[in-house]
Amino acid sequence: MPLITRCLLTLVMLALLNGCSSARYYSQLITGQLQLLQAREPVAKVVADSQRDPVLREHLAKSQAARTFASQHLLLPDNQSYRRYADLKRPYVVWNVFATPEFSLNPVTYCFPVAGCVAYRGYYAQGGARGDAALKRQQGMDVFVSGVEAYSTLGWFDDPILNSMLHWGDERLATLVFHELAHQRVYVKDDTEFNESFASFVEQEGTRQWRAYQGLPPASVDGLAQRDQFIALVLSTRQRLQQLYAQPLPATQMRQRKAAEFDRMRREYRDLRDQQWAGNARYDAWVNSPMNNAKLLPFGLYDQWVPAFAALFKHANGDWAVFYSHVEQLGKLAPPQRKAALQQWAGEDLKA
Repeated sequence: MPLITRCLLTLVMLALLNGCSSARYYSQLITGQLQLLQAREPVAKVVADSQRDPVLREHLAKSQAARTFASQHLLLPDNQSYRRYADLKRPYVVWNVFATPEFSLNPVTYCFPVAGCVAYRGYYAQGGARGDAALKRQQGMDVFVSGVEAYSTLGWFDDPILNSMLHWGDERLATLVFHELAHQRVYVKDDTEFNESFASFVEQEGTRQWRAYQGLPPASVDGLAQRDQFIALVLSTRQRLQQLYAQPLPATQMRQRKAAEFDRMRREYRDLRDQQWAGNARYDAWVNSPMNNAKLLPFGLYDQWVPAFAALFKHANGDWAVFYSHVEQLGKLAPPQRKAALQQWAGEDLKA
């Protein structure tokens, strides 16, 4: 069945099942995805075109070495994803809206026919994301809008390299390719934390191996340590907030203590920055901007189980095929058993 026909049939089905409001939302998803697919062109064609931007051509040429490495060495899918390029004429491919109740870290989730339930809602236009965020704020929710450089269609389509993936250099582009291909390799419906933590681990370990393959020195130990310390700081704040929200406190007192926890996080961040990081202000903008529950969600989603997957990779003796087999087995467990197994593996990582 032709691609466009499949998409239109999906849209019609969703409209019938979910009503007009949902149909409008799915309409922008289908339209945005079709525009993305129509903008694709082979990377080889762009690289060979002397009339194109030479910086773009160089980035894309280097990207193909990383793309080949992903399949040959990381055993990620060997298909046409990231063998094409699309310029969307905007800084991000989508904007994700994260939302939580005022006194909870449980995300508002959305369920889709293919991807299952996820902890955010994506919009191809920034205005659509802002509009959704404004409505949720009116309902008393904590909301955070985040631009996204790339996403995976889980192998349904040949995902292209996007202009939004090129902002931070060749290595960052390679890490994005590793991350998104990981979603094509293993994906578990209705478990965002599992999927994103898995892809984040593949991204991190894949990048380490990619640097070694190129003969480059390991990434700065200081930079990696700062990243890990910052993530740990945010996750510890999440844990304290979860404990706070479990208490039967009046709303006014709960708000005061919630604000105090965010103030504590900022103080602890400044201590890290000034006493251990020699004043490196890499996270200042994020820390000093308005804070709420929803802003913490990506950390829990993308990083929570990375230590567990690191321990599982070590258990597999660094064999990617064995590692993926273990991950697939975890994915088949019922959610409570899967979480318990991940907690056990995360404990193994702490012992190492």
